[in-house]
Amino acid sequence: MVLEVKGLCKEYMRGSQPFYAVDHVDFSMDKGDFVSIIGRSGSGKSTMLNLIAGLLDPTEGTVTISGQCLSGLDDEALSAVRNTVLGYVPQGQTILSNLNVLDNVRLPFYFSKREGTSTARAMELLEQVGIGHLAESLPKELSGGELRRVSIARALMCSHELLVLDEPTGDLDPETTAEIMELLKSIAEQGTAVLMVTHELDTTTYGNRTYVMDRGRLTPSKIAL
Repeated sequence: MVLEVKGLCKEYMRGSQPFYAVDHVDFSMDKGDFVSIIGRSGSGKSTMLNLIAGLLDPTEGTVTISGQCLSGLDDEALSAVRNTVLGYVPQGQTILSNLNVLDNVRLPFYFSKREGTSTARAMELLEQVGIGHLAESLPKELSGGELRRVSIARALMCSHELLVLDEPTGDLDPETTAEIMELLKSIAEQGTAVLMVTHELDTTTYGNRTYVMDRGRLTPSKIAL
């Protein structure tokens, strides 16, 4: 099992009243699963992804990735998980403008001690996502879809087991959206578990499971896709 979420909760205060942004969520993913999560803005989707990525501490419950429970890990250990087994693509563009495409993708390789060089792996990923010819280009020279491909390649640089994406097509046109979704489907078919939050119902057809999040609760989708 690549991901196991058990009883996951995140509680906040609204005025003097507590509320659950994530409310006792349970689900799991195996190698090659492609899971989509849909729901309204404010339903808790991004909060749940941040809990899974170890960027937030849960109020209750556990997240286990590739057999390692995140509970109790310090910042250094959580960073190591994100740098070895989990790739995270947040909303918006996070590519560093002062580095070319190749160096942006290579960057995670240097966050911990590793033998060898990063160039061959980075070029392999750039070819996989279809932009190997842009390796020496600067981010300002790329389209929105090309930048998203760079983000995906960078997330996979040192992480092969779970890829987590928050609205990966939210700012893309329909043609580019279809291209990115075909890419994510291909990544899942090669064995990486893919977990995606989206507002776009059409994109869920590329995955093998869809959940709906509503007021912090996660339930299997009953929508016919």
